[in-house]
Amino acid sequence: MAIARIGTDFFSRDVLIVAPELIGKNLCRRGNTGFVESYIITEVEAYRGTDDLACHASKGRTPRTEVMFGEGGHIYVYLIYGMYWMLNFVTGQKNDPQAVLIRGLKGCNGPGKLTRLLGIDKSFYGEDLSASSRIWVEETGLSPIIETNPRIGVDYAGAEWASKPWRFTTHYIK
Repeated sequence: MAIARIGTDFFSRDVLIVAPELIGKNLCRRGNTGFVESYIITEVEAYRGTDDLACHASKGRTPRTEVMFGEGGHIYVYLIYGMYWMLNFVTGQKNDPQAVLIRGLKGCNGPGKLTRLLGIDKSFYGEDLSASSRIWVEETGLSPIIETNPRIGVDYAGAEWASKPWRFTTHYIK
């Protein structure tokens, strides 16, 4: 299969469809030297709209969440603990805020660790994954076995939202 960049149509669907389908795709990053590195996505979490109390959009439209209210295929980054950028891909349609948090790559587990590895910072906020020259997602043709589990670190959202099996992982890719 020829490697192909994933376009806007892929991201314009519901987050619960997009999130598990990101597992096994390549996250590609062109560095300042022009060299492109690619990493297989192994863990993600879905955040689904204003009703999902674990989703930042549940607090309403703010300058921080504005990109989530746009069309799918853009990057939403935010800083936690004053030191870690979190990388998210916006999904869905305009005014229906959804996003996928990228939690793990093959050989790099943890959302803060992977953004440090990739050199992700605030400058990536709003970047279009279908047009960016420095970050994008590619098809691989891999068929991962996907596991579902509750999301991590969202107890503040209450038991209903914390227990949603919206974390998708793989330990086996064929």
